[in-house]
Amino acid sequence: MRWLAALVLAFALGACSPQPQAATPAEKLHFNRLSEDTVEHGKRVASLLGCNGCHGKDFTGKDWSDPELGVLWTANLTQSAAQHSDDEMLAMISTGKRPDRALMEMPSHLFTQVHEDDLRAVLAYLRSMPVTGEVHPQPTIGPKLAEQIAAGDYIDAAQETARDRDVWPPDMGPQHAMARHIVRATCAECHTLSLRGEDPPSPDEPRRADLRIVASYDPADFAKLMRSGKAAGDREVGLMSEVARNRFAHLTDNEVEAIRAYLVEVARRDP
Repeated sequence: MRWLAALVLAFALGACSPQPQAATPAEKLHFNRLSEDTVEHGKRVASLLGCNGCHGKDFTGKDWSDPELGVLWTANLTQSAAQHSDDEMLAMISTGKRPDRALMEMPSHLFTQVHEDDLRAVLAYLRSMPVTGEVHPQPTIGPKLAEQIAAGDYIDAAQETARDRDVWPPDMGPQHAMARHIVRATCAECHTLSLRGEDPPSPDEPRRADLRIVASYDPADFAKLMRSGKAAGDREVGLMSEVARNRFAHLTDNEVEAIRAYLVEVARRDP
């Protein structure tokens, strides 16, 4: 998914259906902790996972409704955190469903391998915010989305999570494990778990790239892209520029270099 930057619902699930690459690691990795303060750590993890990209800068939700798709709001997370326990919130995040229904376009399949401690830190960050804004309406299914569901071209977050919860990007060995972990939870949202990219939800957008292209990047150019959203020649590169500034700018220099090294190795060994 997608950061829901074009439409909240992608009509197609992507040209490349990811295949399992390796068994789930015995122990889930933690995101590097740059602060001993749990709320500060949660703020960084929430930024890397892109929570505000879908739920808004103040986490009060965004309206992605469309006449053909239906009434579709992302949740007001300040209200959700006030109404549900940590365990209830964790269940929604990691399964893609609430007790009463499946979620729609929640990238829970990417969060199944995020350590529970990191997710609890995100919840601590959410609970540190004032409860504000409205509780948004339940989703409705518009005619075009109904057609996609009937044809099997759209699945909800619970179905996607059940399918992909243990799918990983290519395994390049223990020295690349942390970068692989970060890439699975972040980059795979647009570039798929195979890292081969996919067609975007809108025909006006360019295809999301196969991340093996990173092997062609100079290390300084790659770091600049991840930090500022500017590609070589100070070019804006669509959604990636926005995502880099909002999400990847929160990576450390070592994390950026580790991601580049991992993707270079993927390009070499799994072209």
